[in-house]
Amino acid sequence: MIRPYRGRCPRLGTGVWIDPSAQVVGDVELGADASVWPLVAIRGDVNAVRIGARTNVQDLSVLHVTHDGPYSPGGVPLVIGDDVTIGHHVVLHACTIGSRVLVGMGAIVMDRVVIEDGVLVAAGSVVPPGKHLHSGWLYRGAPAQPARALTAAEREQLLYSARHYVRLKNQYLEDARDGAVS
Repeated sequence: MIRPYRGRCPRLGTGVWIDPSAQVVGDVELGADASVWPLVAIRGDVNAVRIGARTNVQDLSVLHVTHDGPYSPGGVPLVIGDDVTIGHHVVLHACTIGSRVLVGMGAIVMDRVVIEDGVLVAAGSVVPPGKHLHSGWLYRGAPAQPARALTAAEREQLLYSARHYVRLKNQYLEDARDGAVS
């Protein structure tokens, strides 16, 4: 469901797929060919959420922001780059994620984290507030730590994953046009 909050409506780029069971609320912008899968919650209610082109947010993930207040002057938006894969059941809160990143299943990325381009965050990892993850690395653990440099094949797989989800969402859009999805 796409719905406004206090006069701010989600904005969708061309070719976006949002599963009917997902909730996309308020000041949210989805880039071209992005996809939002079943039971995802994206709340741009107290700050902005920006999601880049060809980025996919998979089932049961929660994306939120931090409000403007005495402990967070100005608040903190959630910004995600292009060609990002957000795995199943991920929590992203008021952080910045570059392009060609994969955040593995069940990971938690907290306030003011910065993840540079070309990073793999392993499933189940917890990235604590304010941490900076550098380009070209695999991070894992709770708290997340650099494990090793990514291989060339892993760097290619980051982009492959995003492209795969563009193909999959196109199939869902086709089914919706054909009346297979209500």
